[in-house]
Amino acid sequence: MNYLEFKSVETTKLKKKEILSICKLKNTEWKYGIKSQLMWFKKNIKTNDIHNMVFLRKNLIGYNLLRKRSFLINRKKNFYLYFDTLIVIKKYRKMNISKLLCELSSIIIKKTNYHSMLICKNELVKFYKKFSWKKIKKKNFEILDHIFPKNYYPMFFNQQKTFSRKKIKYFIFS
Repeated sequence: MNYLEFKSVETTKLKKKEILSICKLKNTEWKYGIKSQLMWFKKNIKTNDIHNMVFLRKNLIGYNLLRKRSFLINRKKNFYLYFDTLIVIKKYRKMNISKLLCELSSIIIKKTNYHSMLICKNELVKFYKKFSWKKIKKKNFEILDHIFPKNYYPMFFNQQKTFSRKKIKYFIFS
């Protein structure tokens, strides 16, 4: 029988082989080339980012990244987890691996006591709502170091009610 193995580790504990597997998996969806994926990883991934991986027979078939980043609210710096890069190899997408990765991420987010934010296309909003993600009102939200297309929507998870009525200024890359 084939068992799925789940692994959740910070960047500092990733092996070079795992980083290469992550970049190869990402390149199946975002075709920039392995060298470009590795350069992006080295430039943008920080030591305390969390990598959730699913293996089948020691092969990486699913991945999700939680990037520890900062945000400002009333000029005060806080931290959140940016939910980034949810990907599953096409032939395994009917196995509910995305669902399992979302559930694993939810547990981690709650355990850290941070809230999480993601940016997704409109067609994915319904999917994330199944896991208690909520749309952020555009007036309560700003990204300071990146521009997303207008057809992308911000969503949050595990956010305190006191934050929901105030404008939050997020950093994704810094």
